[in-house]
Amino acid sequence: MRGFGDLEAEIMDRLWSWGRAATAREIVDDLLLRRPLAYTTVADILHTKGWLRREKVGRAWVYEPTCTREAYTAQLMHQALETTSDRAGALLHFVDRMSGDEASALLAALEQVKERDTP
Repeated sequence: MRGFGDLEAEIMDRLWSWGRAATAREIVDDLLLRRPLAYTTVADILHTKGWLRREKVGRAWVYEPTCTREAYTAQLMHQALETTSDRAGALLHFVDRMSGDEASALLAALEQVKERDTP
């Protein structure tokens, strides 16, 4: 899996932040507030790549993400971990750079997984 391009990331960021489906027009209008943009539907590209699902509402397509921001981030992290044969070493370097709050969140997540997997 490859990360998003700049424009794709901006679109996904908006949809995740809004927490709701949006039309391509809404997305483009919001993007135009911050950057010049030709009316090309990058949302269609993200739909084709499987990052967005869409539904026809009236005459407009309404788009929403197929995964959460957290799930996308986890996929990127998993992909990065797959690039090394020394996963333990990579995890050690990763954890070494965590803040105390991040380490606490990781411990809580590990405990949830442990509880889920315990019969």
